[in-house]
Amino acid sequence: MDYGIVLGILLFLAGFLIGFLVKKYDIKQKIEEAEKEAKKILKDAEREGEAKVKEYLLQAKDEILQQKRDMERVFKEQENSLKKMEMRLHHKEEKIERKQDELAKKEAELNALEKKLSRAENEVLQKKEEVENILEEQRKKLEEIAGLTREKAKELLFKEIEETTKYEASKMIRQIEEEAKELADRKAKEIIATAIQKYSGEYVIDNTVSVVELPNEEMKGRIIGREGRNIRAFEAATGVDLIIDDTPEIVVLSAFNPLRREKAKMVLERLIADGRIHPARIEDVVQKVEKEMEIRLREIGEQATFDVGVHGIHPELVKLLGHLYFRTSFSQNVLSHSIEVAFLCGIMAAELKLDVKQAKRAGLLHDIGKAVDHEIEGPHALIGADLAKRYGESDEVVHAIAAHHEDIPPNSILAVLVQAADSLSGARPGARKELLENYVKRLEELENIALSFDGVAKAYAIQAGRELRVIVNCDKVDENETYMLCKEIAKAIEEKLTYPGQIKVTCIREKRAVEYAR
Repeated sequence: MDYGIVLGILLFLAGFLIGFLVKKYDIKQKIEEAEKEAKKILKDAEREGEAKVKEYLLQAKDEILQQKRDMERVFKEQENSLKKMEMRLHHKEEKIERKQDELAKKEAELNALEKKLSRAENEVLQKKEEVENILEEQRKKLEEIAGLTREKAKELLFKEIEETTKYEASKMIRQIEEEAKELADRKAKEIIATAIQKYSGEYVIDNTVSVVELPNEEMKGRIIGREGRNIRAFEAATGVDLIIDDTPEIVVLSAFNPLRREKAKMVLERLIADGRIHPARIEDVVQKVEKEMEIRLREIGEQATFDVGVHGIHPELVKLLGHLYFRTSFSQNVLSHSIEVAFLCGIMAAELKLDVKQAKRAGLLHDIGKAVDHEIEGPHALIGADLAKRYGESDEVVHAIAAHHEDIPPNSILAVLVQAADSLSGARPGARKELLENYVKRLEELENIALSFDGVAKAYAIQAGRELRVIVNCDKVDENETYMLCKEIAKAIEEKLTYPGQIKVTCIREKRAVEYAR
């Protein structure tokens, strides 16, 4: 064996052992240092924990004290509130006790009064029996004296009572009706006066013009044309008669339809301004005017709906409103009349808390049938109702249109409003013209109706037929019969005459004493 190798191995083992021992000693040193550090950390942690615990305990104590103070304050407030409630309850108990005492006193007074009334009732019953006995004795004595049986006397008595009752009933009816009429008249006058004050329509009537002025007399010949061909072409294209007479620088257009006459006027004015007048030119201008008139009618209708504040009307109805601008009724422009009725309906509806827009709509469309009544058979109210229904108007508006002249009976407040507004617009001073013959005839009929009653001495129609003054014979008619006679005359006028608005009937009964000094 080689001793060098053995020695190397021994040296290696010795070095390893020494390194192991040194490393073990280092590890032990580090472990001891780590244990010291850990102990130090534990001590620091314990000190910090104790400090935190003390801090938390102090905070908890402060919070508990604060909560305690808050609870004490709340309890004190509740205690004060309970004391106040207790005081109020105490006062209420005192009031209730006082009221109970008062009620007890009143109850005692009522008991005493009841006893008193009971005694008085007994006394009345006794006196009633005594009176009945006395009346029975008197009845027997009267029968003996008058020689009348009980049945005969009863019959005479009933007859007298019937006459007296009839007189008293007439008097009571008169008083009740006067009070009701006064109240109704006052309310109706307020509503109508408000409507008239709020709407002040113009009194000027728009009339369609059928006279065309010429620049010179030579123009008449150009209008007539060679052998009258121009005038024949004009009349054939427009449907209007062209009248040329000796009146200087004027020609007259004559046609039943005012819209057609207005179109012819526009055509003639354009031909005169242009100077070219021949059949082909006439037909060309007529076609242009027709198109322009359609646009104008729609614009007039739209302006009317805008002025009234009614929207959503069918375009065909709007165009028909434009037609009404060229129609007149008793010289009153129908479109102006319709706008006026719409405003009056709206104002009265507002006073009655009704639908203002619906009322204006019905008032504006109430005469829409007059736009086509010359083309369709029937009353214009029913024609207008059919048109309104066809173009989507509501049932209430359709009924109001149909009933505004009572072609059908009105069954809604809206229909009555349209009737009233139509009468107001047509009956106001200056609104319409009336033929003198019809006017005089109506006055005569008014007076004749009054004179046909017994007891009427004289009758006078005054205020353009708006009032009838009746002079009764005071020897034949007493005061209460005068009242009944007035009602009968008014009823007869309603049944026999047709008139706008209302007629006031005034019966006058007076006693005159006449003597002469000689």
